[in-house]
Amino acid sequence: MAKKKSIFQRWQRQCETGDEHFDSDLKSHYYKTAFDKVYQTVIDMFEKNPNITVSTTSKERGEIAAQLHKNPKAFIVATVIQVRPFEVSVDFMISSESFAPLGLYPKLKSVVESFYKYLDQQLPFSGKKN
Repeated sequence: MAKKKSIFQRWQRQCETGDEHFDSDLKSHYYKTAFDKVYQTVIDMFEKNPNITVSTTSKERGEIAAQLHKNPKAFIVATVIQVRPFEVSVDFMISSESFAPLGLYPKLKSVVESFYKYLDQQLPFSGKKN
């Protein structure tokens, strides 16, 4: 994860969220509900999208790996972490081996933002870490 914005960021082929991310759009989202509900909602979100195939899941680790097949082709890892009882954090890491002359990062970022938008509508959103 980048600690600060770079002029070359547009050409990065990986986009990752986290508590300490410099971009507020890519900070971890927290939800006030049970771990199982959040974990299942992330799996359902991937399975409902015809362009995404879930590769592997590990409920013990809270990880879901998936393949994005279109625009851009990418590998996605969603991490669901129970921080406290009924407080769950969700992070995404998306990477691609594709090339785009104008840069791939904006597309990857928009994919992550669409995931968070969906989850925020389905789950009780409690905020981001400041």
